[in-house]
Amino acid sequence: MAEHTLDNSASNPLTIGITMGDPGGIGPEIIVKALADPLLRRQAKYIIFGLDEQLEYAADLVEVPLFWIRHPHEKISRDYPRQVVVADYDEYSLPSYIHRPTRISGECSIRFCLDAVQAARDGIIDAVVTAPISKTSWKLADAPWPGHTEMLADQCKSPRKAMMFVAGPLKLALATIHEALFEIRHKFTIGCVFEPIDLLNTALQDYFGIKNPRIAVAGLNPHAGEDGQFGDEEQRIIRPAMLLAQEVGIRCEGPFPADTLFVKAARGEFDGVVAMYHDQGLIPVKMLAFEEAVNVTIGIPIIRTSPSHGTAFDIAGKGIASEASMKQAIRTAIEMATIRRNRKAQKNGHADQTGN
Repeated sequence: MAEHTLDNSASNPLTIGITMGDPGGIGPEIIVKALADPLLRRQAKYIIFGLDEQLEYAADLVEVPLFWIRHPHEKISRDYPRQVVVADYDEYSLPSYIHRPTRISGECSIRFCLDAVQAARDGIIDAVVTAPISKTSWKLADAPWPGHTEMLADQCKSPRKAMMFVAGPLKLALATIHEALFEIRHKFTIGCVFEPIDLLNTALQDYFGIKNPRIAVAGLNPHAGEDGQFGDEEQRIIRPAMLLAQEVGIRCEGPFPADTLFVKAARGEFDGVVAMYHDQGLIPVKMLAFEEAVNVTIGIPIIRTSPSHGTAFDIAGKGIASEASMKQAIRTAIEMATIRRNRKAQKNGHADQTGN
């Protein structure tokens, strides 16, 4: 695809920011393992927002030679001479043997995220890849947000947001996220279904180069309600939301029974899927690509990806964590940033040609 051919050479590299996540989790290890791959390092420049001491410990643990330089986080820049730089927060000190939620872990992992988001908004980095945080650590640190998604939307002043997952051939957005199953009925509206359809359509165009995406919408009930026999949410809420989307030119189809939809989507019959609730979407995502699924926040003006797993405190510090999802999150961020840069260059070139 032509959109992937924009120059990303040594003279014009992308810069990807990576936040270390909770220092007591597997974030330091999977970042070190992922960027130890010289092929991945050559695809972009990297700024790691984190603790140099923890990263050095992780490198020693997994027997990887250091491949980065340390720099004070107060002076981050796009013009570092090395391919990988650690923006070090040396005002924080945490023992490497603590692998549980703590207030100090919450405080520093929040700082990593806030500074990376600001760097993305300032154009210092082209995308943010976030290693896993502990929601408990954030709560202990009195964070005003329960997690990444809410923090990103708040810092970017984005009234609309959606959680999207990339799992092999499947690209999926959720209509509801962290809601108790029996509570979904109280928040299940036409707007909450329309929004992920709209945001997914835009993301597939802007970040994945799909000009006219074909989006499948899952039903909420068994057999998509079977014409109201097993619930009428498909008729009252999902179909009207789809009609709104179709009226603004979005190619969406459904609602389809979820038990067959994901088989078709995995075969490539659709460019994207909107699922109605967390486990309806996440079960097929993790069945298809448990170790390589990527979480993407859409609806915000910056690119943010992350591994689909958590902090894994139980295996942190043992050197056995898989870096597969982190590597895929980095690759996805590079792909998205390249296509966005390409689209911008094409628009600017068109404007120059037309004299606008």
